[in-house]
Amino acid sequence: SLRSQHLPQTAMVMSAVSAALRRTAPIGASRVAAVAGARQFRATPNPAAKKGQPSAAELSSIIEAKIMDFGGKVELEEIGKVLAIGDGIARVHGLQQVQAGEMVEFDSGLRGMALNLENDNVGVVVFGNDRVIKEGDTVKRTGAIIDIPVGQGMLGRVIDGLGDPIDGKGPIQGDVQRKRIEVKAPGIIARQSVSEPMESGLKAVDSLVPVGRGQRELIIGDRQTGKTAVAIDTIINQKAINDTGDKKKSLFCIYVAVGQKRSTVAQLMKTLQDADAMKFTTIVAATASDAAPLQFLAPYSGCAVGEYFRDNGMHALIIFDDLSKQAVAYRQMSLLLRRPPGREAYPGDVFYLHSRLLERAAKMSDEMLGGSMTALPVIETQAGDVSAYIPTNVISITDGQIFLESELFYRGIRPAINVGLSVSRVGSAAQRKAMKQVAGTLKLELAQYREVAAFAQFGSDLDAATQYLLNRGARLTELLKQNQYVPMPFQDQVVVIYAGTRGFLDKLAVTDVGPYQEGLLAKVKGSHASTLAKIAEAGALDEALDAELKGILTNYTAEYIASTA
Repeated sequence: SLRSQHLPQTAMVMSAVSAALRRTAPIGASRVAAVAGARQFRATPNPAAKKGQPSAAELSSIIEAKIMDFGGKVELEEIGKVLAIGDGIARVHGLQQVQAGEMVEFDSGLRGMALNLENDNVGVVVFGNDRVIKEGDTVKRTGAIIDIPVGQGMLGRVIDGLGDPIDGKGPIQGDVQRKRIEVKAPGIIARQSVSEPMESGLKAVDSLVPVGRGQRELIIGDRQTGKTAVAIDTIINQKAINDTGDKKKSLFCIYVAVGQKRSTVAQLMKTLQDADAMKFTTIVAATASDAAPLQFLAPYSGCAVGEYFRDNGMHALIIFDDLSKQAVAYRQMSLLLRRPPGREAYPGDVFYLHSRLLERAAKMSDEMLGGSMTALPVIETQAGDVSAYIPTNVISITDGQIFLESELFYRGIRPAINVGLSVSRVGSAAQRKAMKQVAGTLKLELAQYREVAAFAQFGSDLDAATQYLLNRGARLTELLKQNQYVPMPFQDQVVVIYAGTRGFLDKLAVTDVGPYQEGLLAKVKGSHASTLAKIAEAGALDEALDAELKGILTNYTAEYIASTA
């Protein structure tokens, strides 16, 4: 259907001219003479004209004014009619030229997205409550693919899946521009290998499964195992780095909440505000009460916000919490659109749903300004089943996974990271040398401890080597425990892990490891701050620094044992 807001120019001019002819032609004069008279636009008054009629000069000025007023801009709108509406899906007839993924607008002001392009109708998913839409309503094309505002002005804000602010602070201000939420991932030539560390502040992660800037590291585990806590600790840990003001090292964070309770998102926002981390963070929230299309779009919207920093030579961290709920929302949409279901009733392109999203995380080449976007997707498993459809898909897409276990969590080992199943495929290349030096044997010793511990419960007679492994493993496990929202700087981690792997904890009781660690850090920060500064600056332990650290630990350990004896 075509609707014109203005008459065509020729029609208007002809209308004005014919009106002039009808009003000025002398009675009985031929039509030819009248046309000739109208064309000449003589300035002399027409003696045969009726009294009160305009002169030819006035008519010419009227026609000229009409032509000058005419904008010449014809706005065409392609519209359609709603055939059927229900379950958030509208079937629309008449949008012959609509594109896949194009935004459309309903009479009520609600927006939707065209997903199914069929012979006789278009399947549109509605962004909101479909009860205000009824059969026969008009649907209008917008000609736009979905885009959202991105830029520095997004920091500190909470937005929905369409980029609209929902934090009550008014419209988004400052440096923003608009960017499409669905763009192609960078090519091979535009990338480079992961080489810079993305420190989480968690001892267990930074020492055993290090993450690099530009990497995609999956956080996977059952519900209530601390997946979100790992992600939030990582955001809070960036405060110390960002406060230095070094733009090359600053990391801007985007947290995408999909299908979570609104109270949970509000609590999370307060946690970040209390830690003064909200100033460099954007939250994209598509909560459980939002429509499925918004939950489907939110991760792509968050990705677009992060890509602004990546493409301008800065560094971004994006957390998708969680992609299981995005897949469920996409399954709901696909089934309602009558797309054929596959394994676990997910549509056939559910792998592409996640692969095209996570491929946008990258470390860009120096020619492309060297920015990066690191992704920490979260997946929730059911009873530890990592071989289900969505978990195996995302494991195969990402560069490693941090596997959290309920059993460890309930035993008080938090973060509840299963060191045997967790792996980082590219992060070790980005790990700082000092951490490699002190944590090199940590993973092996913990693996040996788990193996021996399984057999130790069957026999009481253990040789010295086995007893040594059991003692060392128990203390290292205790050492890697860490409270929530208390991330630890790199140099502090080096000192603590040095104490564990070099045998300074072997003479302590397992219950003393926590107090020993706190006292050690207080001592080093108070009396040996220069040593910490050297570790942070150099990022490696040379012989002199190693000897200095060894001396500090030897003295403190002797003092601690004497004080607890």
